[in-house]
Amino acid sequence: MNQSELQTRAASVEFKSVTKRYGTEVTAVDDVSLFVQAGELVTLLGPSGCGKTTTLRMIAGLEMATQGQILIGGDNVTRLPATDRDVSMVFQSYALFPHMTVLENVCYGLRASGKNKKDSIERAEYGLNLVGLEGYGSRLPSELSGGQQQRVAVARALVLEPQVLLFDEPLSNLDAKLRRQVREDIRDIQQRLSLTVVYVTHDQEEALAVSDRIIVMKNAMIAQVGSPRELYEQPASEFVADFIGEANIINAQIIEVNDGIATVHVGNIALKLDARGLSEGAAKLAVRPNRIFVEPLSNDNNNALAGRVEKATYVGDRIEYKVSTGADVLFCTSEATDRQIEAGTDVAVRFDIVGPVLLHSEV
Repeated sequence: MNQSELQTRAASVEFKSVTKRYGTEVTAVDDVSLFVQAGELVTLLGPSGCGKTTTLRMIAGLEMATQGQILIGGDNVTRLPATDRDVSMVFQSYALFPHMTVLENVCYGLRASGKNKKDSIERAEYGLNLVGLEGYGSRLPSELSGGQQQRVAVARALVLEPQVLLFDEPLSNLDAKLRRQVREDIRDIQQRLSLTVVYVTHDQEEALAVSDRIIVMKNAMIAQVGSPRELYEQPASEFVADFIGEANIINAQIIEVNDGIATVHVGNIALKLDARGLSEGAAKLAVRPNRIFVEPLSNDNNNALAGRVEKATYVGDRIEYKVSTGADVLFCTSEATDRQIEAGTDVAVRFDIVGPVLLHSEV
C-alpha cells in the first residue's frame, strides 16, 4: 500500500433528496441533499437528535434510505448493504478486540476480506506508521492510552483503502488535551492522503478545527452549509449563530435598504450592514462577544449604547463581562486583562465594524 493508491481511491458522496423514516411517526432525516467532494473533509454538526448520525450511517449502509438516492463516486449505492460499499467507519467506542494485539486488530479487516497474511501484516505496519504508532504492533489495546487506541482504530480503517472514511463522534471519549491532539492527527492524515472524510460531532470547536466545510443540521434538516469561517462570521439564522460559538442575539431595526446595504439601528448605534435579502422593519442581529467593546463612560459616547457592568469575571486570557444595556443583556469578552472594569460601573458599549451580522428568520 502506498500514498498514491490512497489518494486515487477518494470518491465523492452525494445525497439526492434523502429521507429516513422509522415507522410513520419518526422522521430522522428529512429531504436532505448534500455533496462531498473527493478529498474533502466535511463535518455533520448539530445537537443530539438532529439526524447527523443517521445520515452517516446511511452513507455506510448501516441504515437504508426511505426515499431518495445516495451516490458514492457517482455510483448509486442506495440499496447496497454495508458489505458492498467501499467505506470504512471509525466508531466512537473504537471497537478494538481486547484479546488481539494492535497489529492483529489492524490486520483484522484485511484478513476478513481475503488478503494473505504477509500482505496484511505489511499493510497493517504501514497503517500504524501513518498514524504515528510504528513499533506498537505487539501491544494489547489495554496497554495504550485513549488517544493511541483511537489512532489504532483509524489505522484499521485506513488500511482497507476505502473510497470514503467515516468518523462517528471519534473524540468524545478523550479528555480536552487529547481531543486537541487527536483531531490534529486526523486532519493531518486526511490532508496528506487526500482522503474523503465525513465526520460527525456535536462539538462546534472540533468541527471548526478539522473541517473544509460544515453541514449544520437541525430537526432532521440542513440549517446551513459553509466553511468554518463562513458559518462563524456569517451565520444565516439565530440557531446557527448560537450553536457555532457564542453569540449575542440583539433586537434591531432596519431603517432602510439601498443597493443591498441596510441601515440598522440598535438603540443609539447606527450600522451599515449587508442586508442579506432582508427589508425594512424589525430584525435580529448576531454579534460575537469579542466583537463588542466595553469602555468607561466619557464625553465621546456617540454611536454607543449606555450600559452598566453587571458582572466581570477574570478567566486568565480574557475578562468576561455581563453588561446590561436596558433592552438587551450582552456577553462581552476583552483581552485587556490589566484593565478590568468592575461590576457596577457605567460604561459605553460599541460594536466592531466587521462584527455584527443580520439574521434571517428561523424556519
